[in-house]
Order: sequence, then C-alpha cells, then structure tokens
Amino acid sequence: MFGLGKPRSKFGKFLDKHSISQVEMAKESGVNKNTLSRIAKSNENRPSMKNGSKIIKALKKNGYDVDFDDFWDA
Repeated sequence: MFGLGKPRSKFGKFLDKHSISQVEMAKESGVNKNTLSRIAKSNENRPSMKNGSKIIKALKKNGYDVDFDDFWDA
C-alpha cells in the first residue's frame, strides 16, 4: 500500500517503487518522520544537506546506488 494517490516527489516515488516506508527510512537514517513526509510529498521541498546526507547514506548502506542530485537539485 504505497503511494495511495498522494502527490509525490522524486524521493517519494523512489520510496514507493522500492516499498520503503517513511517510518523505516526514519529509523535507518535518523531523520525525523515529519521531515521525510514533507520531502516525499513535493519536489519543492528539500532536506538540509545534513539530513539529505543521512538519507543517501542509509540508502547506500541498503544497496541502492543513489546520490543527492538524483532527488534534489544541489
């Protein structure tokens, strides 16, 4: 039950495609659930470099080949 008709950013679509929940991502990365929800819903929202780095590091740790630029403009 991912992406239930909600507007999604590139990051949100990535999470949906790979069946990664925001709660799971919050635990892995140490980024607040509210921050993840905000950045997963709109391309206009982006994380701070610190939180973005935590997210990318957690995704890479789990085997995904992603960079900050894949989701957000630097």
